[in-house]
Amino acid sequence: MSKKTAGDIVAKLWKMCDILRDGGVNYQDYVTELTYILFLKMLDETEQFDRVPEQFSWKTLSELEGDELMRVYKQALLSLGTGKDADGNDISVDKTVQYIYANANTSIRKPKDLHTLFVNIGKLDWHDVDKDQFGDMYEGLLQKNANETKSGAGQYFTPRPLIDSIVSLVKPEFGELIQDPAAGTAGFLIAAHIFIKEQMGDKLYDQPDEKFKFYVEEAFQGFEIVEETHRLALMNLLLHDIQGKLECESTMTNAGKEMPKADLILSNPPFGNAKGNITRDDFTYKTGNKQLCFLQHIYRNLKPGGRAAVVLPDNVLFEDGKGASIREDLMNKCNLHTILRLPTGIFYAQGVKTNVLFFEKGKNSEVGNTKHVWVYDMRTNARTYGKTKPLIREEFSDFEKLYGKKSDGSSKRTDQGEEGRFRKFDLDFIKSRNFNLDISWLKDSSVTSRDELPEPEELAIEISSELESVMDSLNDIVQELVGENP
Repeated sequence: MSKKTAGDIVAKLWKMCDILRDGGVNYQDYVTELTYILFLKMLDETEQFDRVPEQFSWKTLSELEGDELMRVYKQALLSLGTGKDADGNDISVDKTVQYIYANANTSIRKPKDLHTLFVNIGKLDWHDVDKDQFGDMYEGLLQKNANETKSGAGQYFTPRPLIDSIVSLVKPEFGELIQDPAAGTAGFLIAAHIFIKEQMGDKLYDQPDEKFKFYVEEAFQGFEIVEETHRLALMNLLLHDIQGKLECESTMTNAGKEMPKADLILSNPPFGNAKGNITRDDFTYKTGNKQLCFLQHIYRNLKPGGRAAVVLPDNVLFEDGKGASIREDLMNKCNLHTILRLPTGIFYAQGVKTNVLFFEKGKNSEVGNTKHVWVYDMRTNARTYGKTKPLIREEFSDFEKLYGKKSDGSSKRTDQGEEGRFRKFDLDFIKSRNFNLDISWLKDSSVTSRDELPEPEELAIEISSELESVMDSLNDIVQELVGENP
């Protein structure tokens, strides 16, 4: 199937949203609803008939209409999620199917809308869709959803050009255990799989049964706390022909410390201080800042010699107190070899300034692994991205060239000096800054007049982020004082 055909199908699927939106279904619920129905259709197209009982198959449901369709569809959602029929008897449902339909319910209220959705999906040119392209098509739908400002889905969707760039630099390998502790819709895991598949070609399928079984069932792992997003991620993995182990759990609970050590961790933890308890009892540095907690988890959960690339907001680079201690600990245990300072506007949360930290766990010691840090400034005097100016892969070409071919950042590099974008900073300099990694050197010439000032919303979010960082530091101080004076 050509990319144009894939895009056409995604566009047609998205246009069907109008049907549900008129019936009071929002964008996020629409993609979830579509997931339930599309999954049944794709099982039918790929002849995987044994994964769901016949009474809940695409063929059966697509032949119904009116109240009968609504009744059977609601029962299908319940039964596929529980593995039991209306009378409470066990039915044969694939385990992955049960995860996808766990606690599923429909937002559609009008039987005619549901019937129209089934009819329109059935009319799509499925005969032009290669099975290998189903995953790309579904991910295109997720990206479409993320780009809708009213959906809020962008917080779970890292831009694909950024993901592809990161993955091309850290170079996932067959046989490695690859994790994302904040998986979202599994974009990083999917990209890692695609990279390995492209590198190995047909050799991927010639591997010994035991190794290939590990690759399909265990090599890609992660946690996603939001049930609806976890559902989307499971289907995304399945449509790319991998299962992995993606749990609907929070890495910030004790379940997180049970995750096995990984060869490679790729992640974009959620921004901001969204409500939710951090109940891990094994963090050395206890803090209310979730991004700092995620960072602790990631560098601790790497195998010796394991690599990581993680997207984090600016406050992780400059927060004092526990923040400084965590950065020092990171640089002791790992070689933090590269920081990419990302431009603004590439995420749903406008105004949030972000970075990618690339590091490798020490192979023989947990002390003194970082000698210097290379910083690439892709932000200062750079274009601002957004819905009308989307990020494209080519924007990363200069950074990728300077990063070098070695996944651990050990390729020969050249400091471009004060006028360049790529610079090297020794550990002594970083120590003198109390391990503050919020390093900039280029003079910002982009703001020259009131007309070029950032939008008020962007400024407000930036101020809010910095205030949250200050509050986190104050809360950490209070906790320490309370601990000293019980």
